[in-house]
Amino acid sequence: MELTRIEQIPAVKAFGARLLGAHQFVYERSGGRIGHRILGVPCLLLHTVGAKTGLQRTNGLTYARDGDDHLVVASAGGAPRSPGWYHNLRAHPEAEIQVGTRRLPVTARAVLPGDPGYERLWDIVNANNHDRYRAYQKATTRPIPVVVLTPRT
Repeated sequence: MELTRIEQIPAVKAFGARLLGAHQFVYERSGGRIGHRILGVPCLLLHTVGAKTGLQRTNGLTYARDGDDHLVVASAGGAPRSPGWYHNLRAHPEAEIQVGTRRLPVTARAVLPGDPGYERLWDIVNANNHDRYRAYQKATTRPIPVVVLTPRT
């Protein structure tokens, strides 16, 4: 019998969603003074424009760095569909991030398996997130993109 990953247990998923929501609430309300890290991993706030609605959207995401770029992963915890923020960035690649108290405009670029540099970027983000993304990729059949957020000047 195969053991169920603890993250897939409904009560654990619900608790995790509440924890992430509370974390984002504190991060936003504190102006970034509190919340730059979650479970030991750096976190940013991604501000996008909704692909369908045109409304401002904010998501708290863990990230890694590659030079000046911030790297985020559209894993949705291994869900069958990419997260909404990923679709927003595909429609409107110009966005803004908040890292701690600092806000900066960025341009998003998705890098997919098979694209040049994907493996290198995947290794950076996966190591930064304590190897969680490997399990997420095994949980879904869709390719999980790494999104490169490059500062605009």
